[in-house]
Amino acid sequence: LFLQRTKGVCASVPFIALPATERGTQQHLQRERMSRNGRRRSRSRSPRGRGGLAGSRYEIGKLQTLRPVQWSQVKLDPIVREPYRSKASYRRSEREISEWRRSKEITTKGHDIPDPIFTFEESGFPAEIIDELRYAGFTTPTPIQAQGWPIALSGRDMVGIAKTGSGKTLSYLIPALIHIDQQPRLRRGDGPIALILAPTRELAQQIKQVADDFGRALKYKNTCLFGGGKKRKQQDDLEYGVEIVIATPGRLIDFLSSNQTNLRRCSYLVLDEADRMLDMGFEPQIRTIIEQIRPDRQTLMWSATWPDIVARLVKDYLKDYAQINVGSLKLAANHNILQIIDVCQEYEKESKLSILLREIMAEKECKTIIFIETKKRVDDITRKVKRDGWPARCIHGDKSQNERDATLNCTVVYGVPFRSGRTPILIATDVAARGLEAHTHVCLEEKRSAVPYPAVAPGSTEQAGGFW
Repeated sequence: LFLQRTKGVCASVPFIALPATERGTQQHLQRERMSRNGRRRSRSRSPRGRGGLAGSRYEIGKLQTLRPVQWSQVKLDPIVREPYRSKASYRRSEREISEWRRSKEITTKGHDIPDPIFTFEESGFPAEIIDELRYAGFTTPTPIQAQGWPIALSGRDMVGIAKTGSGKTLSYLIPALIHIDQQPRLRRGDGPIALILAPTRELAQQIKQVADDFGRALKYKNTCLFGGGKKRKQQDDLEYGVEIVIATPGRLIDFLSSNQTNLRRCSYLVLDEADRMLDMGFEPQIRTIIEQIRPDRQTLMWSATWPDIVARLVKDYLKDYAQINVGSLKLAANHNILQIIDVCQEYEKESKLSILLREIMAEKECKTIIFIETKKRVDDITRKVKRDGWPARCIHGDKSQNERDATLNCTVVYGVPFRSGRTPILIATDVAARGLEAHTHVCLEEKRSAVPYPAVAPGSTEQAGGFW
């Protein structure tokens, strides 16, 4: 349901005529107040300013303190890269592989692309990892995993263009664990071996949940660095030593600039949802972070779309990379979803939304997420949906971390969480646009101009099938 953005209301201010001298005094006081307000605003740190291109002076100062490392003057221990060998019982013909890629809508770019694997046993993963995959309910690799795992395990840089819900998290996470297993153990003061950057705290926390499950199998630790979380707990994790760091760019810059961690041992870098990070204005932070990592690292970049800004970043930092694309290169949307557009007038919005929710809620075990452009509109629609008698929760940038976690069932603080299914309606801004799993209906309540939602939000519905 695409609807127009509501217009704001301007309040009128009464004007009182004053004598010239008194008017001058009033104007002076008004200028003073405006000056104070301007200084106060310049010191504020908005969510956009924390990580975006238009960051505050405080944020820009932190970037300037992190100067590029002169790696030519640093003695580096070699990265251990054991050659990848498929455990397939026989070598498949080129025709068989081409037909499989065509049936899965997979295209590859680059030389010497390894053959895909069709079973977990062909990957050569440790038995503990395969057992964890079976325990999680997986029987065979997803297409992106079948082709992505051999490339990542071979030590090549890689670009993956795939829809949300394709199983890309495990495509880079399990090779990260294998890479860590080949390296010397961490020593006191070492930073992480693997670094995963994500655009939002919600996505970072979901990646951590998967890292917890599979890292436990090989006894490797991780921590999640994001704004709004308990910084002391994150700092303690870094001091104790973790093999994997999952972070949003802004919070990682905080720790790097204060020398609370370093990236000297990092040899495996993942940029998840790179297109969204760049769209949010994180390019300066990403470039600063990459310059803190040794140049012979392995870099994997994942994206739902392929805009020019992503292509430039790939050209600057990836070497001899292999590229995998699932579906169209211009827009990797999820074509397994029925999309319906209802064009209506402004005054029809709320009534049509009520009718739509009534139809959806008549079905059993349905979960619905409604994307709305502004935080105020999110609160207004949430109140209306509750007045109509439907259980609903909302999430946007003004919510505290505890409220977000409670809503998404990361840590239950109060109320009924969305993921449990007992609160089947979630109303959100684009902070939840990607990475949320297990909802069957997505409603775009307002027309979006900047975010490619056909590739983003509706793609999450396929994750109800259990893909990570």
